[in-house]
Amino acid sequence: MVIVLAITGATGAIGGRVARQLAHLDPVLVVRDASRAPDLGCEVRAASYGDRAAADAALAGAKTLLLVSAAESATRREEHRTMIEAAADAGVRHLVYTSFAGAAPDATFTLGRDHWDAEQAIRAAAERTGLGYTLLRDSFYADVLPEFADPMGVIRGPAGTGRVAAVARADVADAAVAVLTAPEAHAAATYLLTGPEALTLEEAAARAGAVLGRSLRYEEETVEEAYASRRAAYPGAADWQLDAWVSTYTAIAEGSVADVTTDVERLTGHPARTLEQALGALSR
Repeated sequence: MVIVLAITGATGAIGGRVARQLAHLDPVLVVRDASRAPDLGCEVRAASYGDRAAADAALAGAKTLLLVSAAESATRREEHRTMIEAAADAGVRHLVYTSFAGAAPDATFTLGRDHWDAEQAIRAAAERTGLGYTLLRDSFYADVLPEFADPMGVIRGPAGTGRVAAVARADVADAAVAVLTAPEAHAAATYLLTGPEALTLEEAAARAGAVLGRSLRYEEETVEEAYASRRAAYPGAADWQLDAWVSTYTAIAEGSVADVTTDVERLTGHPARTLEQALGALSR
């Protein structure tokens, strides 16, 4: 059975939006929990990223795949590689992967190193099997920024006056839709998906609070204070998780997520959403 498209992460903000927009293509929705899959009249296949046998079954017959990056975990690299190898061996012709704006082997944002590892695995699979691919390197998500705040509405971290060109998750999904509907036109392409401007966290907090009708503000921490506050708030958190949380801010401080591009508009035909537009749906 040949399947035009398989979509992972269909229960999430990005994969779910893509699935809804491309439901007319009758995609297979690959999810960890079939009971949570959106009711779109599409076939649903259950597979966790780390289960190679389930991945093989879920991707059988697929020709195009949206691989939404796995949830943060200590085994994320292995999970990505499992899905990538399963896709290549299943005969997928084109894989679209949601990567990170600062993906590099030494990325300041530590999870950006996981994305670099996935990108390398995709390139290796392409050399081995001829797999086509497109990398969507997303900035931090604009509509997630308010979630950085504590119960008092304070976003704390060592970001200084660094800037972040945060992107709306809806724009990432729209960009993925554009690529998935004409994958050959985006072979071996890498796109940097950002919002229309780069903001400091002080600016982002004030503007997000105005949209959401709540008091949000940014408060500077040293790196040492950031680790201490997170250890206190989340006792027992693993070192890799603490590193990821704190390096979100140090990546902003150093400027590695400050670049603004027009790739969202180039792919989708509409301008990238502002912070206010990204958050608008949350305020209703």
